[in-house]
Amino acid sequence: MHPRRSAQEVVLCDLCETVPLQSHCELCNINLCKACVGEHLSDTSKDHKVVPFLRRKATPNHPKCPDHADKHCEIYCEKCDIPVCSTCALFGKHKGHDVSNILEKLGAKTESLQKDLKELETRIYLRYEEMVSNVETEKTELETNYGKLTTDADEQGEVLHREITVIVNQRKSAIAEMKTKHLDALNKNTDEITQKMAELKQIMSDLKSILKSNDVSLTSTYKSRNSELRTLPPKVRVKLPSLFPQKINKDQLNEMFGSLPPLSINTEHGDTMKSAEAVSSPPVKPLLDEPRVTATIDTGYRHRLYSVSCLSEDQVWTRGDNKTMKLLNLQSKLLTSIQTKLGNIPRDIAVTRDGDLVYTDSINKTVNLIKNKQIHTVITLQGWRPFNVCCTAANDLLVTMVSDDRKQCKVVRYSGSTQTQSIQFDDQGLPLYSSDPLTPKYISENRNLDICVADYVVRAVVVVNQSGKLQFRYTGHPSNTKQSFRPADITTDSQSHILTADLDNHCIHILDQDGHFLRYIHCHLRCPWGLCVDIRDNLFVAECVTAKVKKIQYL
Repeated sequence: MHPRRSAQEVVLCDLCETVPLQSHCELCNINLCKACVGEHLSDTSKDHKVVPFLRRKATPNHPKCPDHADKHCEIYCEKCDIPVCSTCALFGKHKGHDVSNILEKLGAKTESLQKDLKELETRIYLRYEEMVSNVETEKTELETNYGKLTTDADEQGEVLHREITVIVNQRKSAIAEMKTKHLDALNKNTDEITQKMAELKQIMSDLKSILKSNDVSLTSTYKSRNSELRTLPPKVRVKLPSLFPQKINKDQLNEMFGSLPPLSINTEHGDTMKSAEAVSSPPVKPLLDEPRVTATIDTGYRHRLYSVSCLSEDQVWTRGDNKTMKLLNLQSKLLTSIQTKLGNIPRDIAVTRDGDLVYTDSINKTVNLIKNKQIHTVITLQGWRPFNVCCTAANDLLVTMVSDDRKQCKVVRYSGSTQTQSIQFDDQGLPLYSSDPLTPKYISENRNLDICVADYVVRAVVVVNQSGKLQFRYTGHPSNTKQSFRPADITTDSQSHILTADLDNHCIHILDQDGHFLRYIHCHLRCPWGLCVDIRDNLFVAECVTAKVKKIQYL
């Protein structure tokens, strides 16, 4: 029989090994009888915590000290981020280091593991499942969509009869090849996502095993990959081609049959999910009943003022009708001025998260970054002209641009000099934006990552989500306006409000993130054009005709 156990399995004191235990020291993880408690507490080198045995906390599996085989690691070295024994902490290589209670450290680590597991199970993995479901839906619709293309080809072939038979076969072959490429691209995308999901399952399984084992070594060596895994896999987006039939002319059969553009397969950058902490909403700031002007800046431009971009709460960059961009404070003092690289009038300006100035040159087809007063061309376009620009929460650039033939307009996302996304058409293949090259299409990213464009020509605010899917179009509100809605610049705030300047009605429209009208800001504005909001949700309005910037408190 075990010397410390009776036939009734009575557990004895770990010190005297003769009397049944009554208490437990949570620090030393030993059981004590009533008589031995006093002796144990006489050791003042440690902050003992003796509790009744039945109220003891579950104790972890303390690892053995690698330097002292007869010792268990009972302390956590904060500097080295590892469990250590008392000898190491008092006399060894960890002497003098900050230490903590290993049970408290285990609790914090365990809480972190549980938090990671919860996010993986309730948010991240569900987004991966959603992506797979969307790809599967698109694959299901392939037969219908490509079947329609094939039918269109057949109908056009019947009209042209024998003369067009060869061309019909050519087109059908091209459609089949596109379908195969389309399906291959989707299958590849599915495989990539599924592979990541398998990796996620393994990580979640490992985390559960760690939590179940209550093993300090495994817990302390665990390194979270949630930050990495929040970046979702790339999403393949394929633009479905269309067949464009034309009137029959025997001399031009091939051309008149209808062109079939090559299959467009683009891989969008994987959206990065916000962490659970980042998803939390900012403090609610209600709209003021009466917005008020708190400062007025005279920019000194002679004729027109078009853009304003906040560098800080009391400093703004401005763009007027010449090649000079000015940085001014609230007292209208010119702090610095910079001329464009080639002397062209900048089409728009924006300030990056690092505080650098960006401007577009539609004549030279470039996007330029000004850092330490040096101008660097970061983007050079071919066949397209950049117009308006904004900086995103991820420090990307969103640029509106129009093709050289003035027939197309799109929004392009850049990470540095690399294009990562292009937004041009809605789900029906129709253009999202007008292509007039002479009018502005100001752009802003909302806090919910929607992309908002103020399209001056069609008199509408066009909002798509971060994947480029149309959310809504806002074409104005009928109350208290004399002229039809004419949007110039657009901006957003911490409440996900969308604010756009109505040039003809001399006011600002405030919308919620779903496009519902909330109210106007008037403040005796004259031809409001440029807009920006600072970190405290103060609105700066550039008046085109007066060349003044007004700072307005509206929240």
